[in-house]
Amino acid sequence: MADADQGPAGEGLPRQHGPWRILHSREVYRDPWVRLRQDDVRRPDGHPGSYVVVHLKPGVCVLAMDADRHVYLTREFHYGVGRVTLEAVSGGVEPGEAAEPTARRELGEELGITAGRLTALGTTDPFTANVVSPTALFLAEDLTFGQPDPEGTEQIECVKMPLDEAVRRVMEGEITHAPSCLVILKTAFTQSRK
Repeated sequence: MADADQGPAGEGLPRQHGPWRILHSREVYRDPWVRLRQDDVRRPDGHPGSYVVVHLKPGVCVLAMDADRHVYLTREFHYGVGRVTLEAVSGGVEPGEAAEPTARRELGEELGITAGRLTALGTTDPFTANVVSPTALFLAEDLTFGQPDPEGTEQIECVKMPLDEAVRRVMEGEITHAPSCLVILKTAFTQSRK
């Protein structure tokens, strides 16, 4: 098992992991999107235990905003939550690909938008207890509109609204995708300081 913080399974073990001690580690599942690792540990209280960590493919979340401060979101059914959600453009970073090219690719695929300017707004960890899923956030501006080219699993509707309405929808709980909430709020904060 290759791991972001350790080499193949067992390499460098046992080892300290903050106040935890990892005694043994093994991969129990892997597909192109998800890797599941189970660690046998000594807990901070000294007792033995087990801890499962889910590694998701790193991702991007991109908020496209035009010169009139309208943002372009996606409305799509998401299998995991079993409902239609309203989100910024999001997708997985392919092996060997950097976050910015991924952001540009996803923006084009999902909404047919090309950005003349892409501003990095940091990275977020949507979950921290047992999921590793770093997501790079971007603001896309100077937009050119074309035809989307979604993947076969995607049925995406483009939703245009003022940035202030997107903020309201975050605050009222209509937009629940954590990276989308954060990129919308960061954009609104940045715009309010201009």
